Amino acid sequence: VQLQASGGGLVQAGGSLRLSCAASGRSFSSYTMGWFRQAPGKEREFVAGISRSFSTPYYADFVKGRFIMSRDNAKNTVYLQMNSLKPEDMAVYYCAARYYVDYLRNANDYTYWGQGTLVTVSS
Repeated sequence: VQLQASGGGLVQAGGSLRLSCAASGRSFSSYTMGWFRQAPGKEREFVAGISRSFSTPYYADFVKGRFIMSRDNAKNTVYLQMNSLKPEDMAVYYCAARYYVDYLRNANDYTYWGQGTLVTVSS
């Protein structure tokens, strides 16, 4: 599967952005999807994931209540709605996929990666 992330940009603190990740290939509904981010000088970290079964989202503690992840299997796309953005949310955001295994939070557990989209938050 190939992943294409989009939707990044410049936003003021407190603002919102919606990221999208479009997948090519078959059986999209059988993939667990995840969003990760990487800020300069920092390691890539888990942000949110959504299971293949029941489309259940799960989040890192630092985005709970602010970010919402969803998926549209008919469009082979996952979304990350980011609200109440903070300067510390500024990073390159990556989407990732893993076939047939749910509830993954470790980047090493994901098989496929998109190219990343930059989110800049001004204070």
